[in-house]
Amino acid sequence: MKVAHIITRLVVGGAQENTLSSIRGLRKKEDLELSLISGPTTGPEGSLELVARELVPFTLVSELVRPVNPWKDVVAYHRLVRLLRDQQPDLVHTHSGKAGILGRLAASKAGVRGVIHHIHGPSFGQWQGTAANWVFTNAERIAGRATDHYLCSAAAMSRLYLQAGIGWPADYTRVFSAFDLAPFLSAVAEPSLRKQLGFKEADFVITKISRIAPLKGHADLVAAAPQVLKRCPNARFLVVGDGVLRAKITDAVQKAGLRNRFTFTGLIPPSEVPRYIAASDCVVHLSYREAVSRVLPQSLAAGRPVVAYDFDGADEVCVQGKTGFIVRAGEVTQVAERIAELADQPELRRKFGQSGRLWVAENFTVDRMVETQYQVYRAVAARKGIR
Repeated sequence: MKVAHIITRLVVGGAQENTLSSIRGLRKKEDLELSLISGPTTGPEGSLELVARELVPFTLVSELVRPVNPWKDVVAYHRLVRLLRDQQPDLVHTHSGKAGILGRLAASKAGVRGVIHHIHGPSFGQWQGTAANWVFTNAERIAGRATDHYLCSAAAMSRLYLQAGIGWPADYTRVFSAFDLAPFLSAVAEPSLRKQLGFKEADFVITKISRIAPLKGHADLVAAAPQVLKRCPNARFLVVGDGVLRAKITDAVQKAGLRNRFTFTGLIPPSEVPRYIAASDCVVHLSYREAVSRVLPQSLAAGRPVVAYDFDGADEVCVQGKTGFIVRAGEVTQVAERIAELADQPELRRKFGQSGRLWVAENFTVDRMVETQYQVYRAVAARKGIR
């Protein structure tokens, strides 16, 4: 059975890493033949395109760009139709907003019999303006007519789409965005790395790992920092990643007089993430829009408690009072209070970390993720008469 994956871009990010992990695992299924189509990878977030090219036959569609661009979107749609007619996949599996909409419509036009869409994060919701929300909600409804099944990184995604009148409950399957657990489960704090980053042994290190981009909540962390420092004078903030808002955030840190309290690493290889989490005392993730950020289960796998906004499916991993703290989005003061609470109670940090590690080890294995997707492929294929 031929399966073509389509994604908007291959930056270093959770949805992209999930897609490549899935493809890597699905390649082991003898009855599957996989390919990948992507738009260009641009921006400061880093690229996974070389990894993709080494995994499967890869096609670049230069017009498939993330921002709305009517001319390029029309061209990308027609190019996708031609590609799918040439490749003749039995199933198309789309990822991300733009590729999800154009890819599904192109698959329908090209006569692809089975179409699956993976919701890594919502393309509509309260985080955007009324007009944009209306446009993307209706675009998802139209693309939904060409969709046979949805994979969701969190149950919150299926609830959101069902409330918008997209599909039926039986059309959705939750599959957590898994990753290689071993490096995180075995990660230990390295005094040399903390020293390299400029931290003292007594410092309480609060880490945020994500693209420095809109809706990721970096400005909220800067706003919370003075309140944290009042209760925890030895607090230090580690920001891992890069993105289009880095200059703006570093400027905000400077203006707040916090330059000696914040450390920015820039991009680091994904393989280094376990070391940086292990060098932390807690991890914060203040995103306003996401399904389940991979950094949440990764942090728990490394035994570090988390403080997260109640975005989408965060509470499916960060269980309030068991593996960390969930805070209402935008409640900066409460973020500071929760961080200070963890700083004051080493035993609470250890308890949250241990509980989280056990739960993640059971629910976030790559084998489980791949097998769930494979069974969805088989079910859709059986329904559509695909061998």
